[in-house]
Amino acid sequence: MRFNVLGPLEVLDAGKPCTPSALKVRWTLAILLMNANRVVDLGVIIEEIWGDSPPRTAVTTAQTYIYQLRKLRRSQGRDVILTKAPGYVMLLSEDELDAQEFERLHGEGARLLADGHPEAAADRLRQALGLWRGAALADIPVGGALAGHVAVLEEMRLRALEHRILADQQLGRHGELVPELLALTHQHPFKEWFYEQLMLALDATGRRSEALQVYRSLYRKLDEDLGIAPSRRLWELHSALLSADAPPRQPVRAAAVRAVVHGRVARSA
Repeated sequence: MRFNVLGPLEVLDAGKPCTPSALKVRWTLAILLMNANRVVDLGVIIEEIWGDSPPRTAVTTAQTYIYQLRKLRRSQGRDVILTKAPGYVMLLSEDELDAQEFERLHGEGARLLADGHPEAAADRLRQALGLWRGAALADIPVGGALAGHVAVLEEMRLRALEHRILADQQLGRHGELVPELLALTHQHPFKEWFYEQLMLALDATGRRSEALQVYRSLYRKLDEDLGIAPSRRLWELHSALLSADAPPRQPVRAAAVRAVVHGRVARSA
């Protein structure tokens, strides 16, 4: 059986959908999945679903949801939702949950990039990002217990995307990166890293005037919306672009990539 949380919640049995139809049963399953192989307090499930005003029957009702989920797993010949004080634990192997597979592929890709293997890294990171079908748990009304897990997954998704862009840069795929980075600057209008990579990609494809325009547009946006200027790093890139004698088209140095990748892997560990 396969459980997918990187998008709408999905349960597959031999490739065929068997996702519970009842929202609160799916909601309960989402809590167990996002805490796979860890005990979840029954009180956490109740608070996630009913907030500060649970009904008097909340404990019994939550136990009923667990029972329905256990029936789903028992059809596979094993019960992997175990009762363990003060609640329940769902035991899953890595290949049963897409989020765990994503973390593994992302970690492998980041290490390959840091070790100087950009082509293998790009392939592994594309596999990781290809597991996403939309926002994590897109069809679940995420509450307090799930919000942190979803936020961490979305942050990891951005890190994997950044690593894949770095790998493509090292492989000289600047022309392919330009349209993707243009879209990313619209999706993340205040994330300077995407603007920086867009400027580098435009310059590497002989479109320096457009790269300079990207900086000017960002400068206006930050000034008008936030009252701040671009970072010194971006200012230095802009200054280098203005100098015909100092085109910043050199490949990203391996040592710099290792520093970036290892730093981010350590922070996410």
